[in-house]
Amino acid sequence: MAKTSKIALAIAAHPDDIEIMMAGTLLLLQKAGYETHYMNVANGNCGSVETDSATTARIRLREAKEAAKILGVHFHPPICNDMEILYDLKTLRRLSAIIREVKPNILLTHPPADYMEDHTNTCRLAVAAAFTRAMPNFESIPARRTENYDCAIYHASPHSLLDNLRRRVVPGVYVNTTSVHAKKMEALKAHQSQQSWLDASQKMNSYLQTSEDISRFVGKMSKKFKHAEGWRRHLHYGYCSGDADPLQELGDDYLVNHEYERNLKKGI
Repeated sequence: MAKTSKIALAIAAHPDDIEIMMAGTLLLLQKAGYETHYMNVANGNCGSVETDSATTARIRLREAKEAAKILGVHFHPPICNDMEILYDLKTLRRLSAIIREVKPNILLTHPPADYMEDHTNTCRLAVAAAFTRAMPNFESIPARRTENYDCAIYHASPHSLLDNLRRRVVPGVYVNTTSVHAKKMEALKAHQSQQSWLDASQKMNSYLQTSEDISRFVGKMSKKFKHAEGWRRHLHYGYCSGDADPLQELGDDYLVNHEYERNLKKGI
């Protein structure tokens, strides 16, 4: 596969998902010389008990753009409503066009199993869209030129750090986000409309405190870092070479969970 520039793309379901589980790693990749991109597949229109769908979508788009500005990332607009992230052909073609435009060699996205279907379907779409990056016979919307290059995919920890069957998800890699934690939280604060919504819908009386707790808990899991984000690498077939692990470029901020790797080899 041809080499590509240092480009990282985070694809998540809703505004604020990237900030909670992925933004620290994006910021560190910037410091490592990566061009960074940010996309929420859905517009967040259902994320309110106070405003109607259209108004909520406008508010959340404004907040997402502000968060992206704080993070210093390239912003890609959403392509559908909340709860309409479906694994269908049109959505896949549209996401394939984004992948072909950006040409990421690092793709960050949700885990394959998460607590809600928008997250799970976003993961499936992102992974499939990356697979089509070099398929000239698969048409994207709009049409974009295909190119074969290494694209390593990393799955973030689920928001609860549990899968959809309540099992603890252990990261294969820890990224030390302590040095960028303040900026990550600043970007998350841009999503001000989510305070009352997450309180009403998911009993998060403070989404900022919840994010802080998750960050510290993953840091504790690493047994080394104060704040951390957890990642698992996608299987390389069809995406990159078997030894491709570009997050290693983060140096001392990158930590392999050797117990996780040993269990993989044992088939556990």
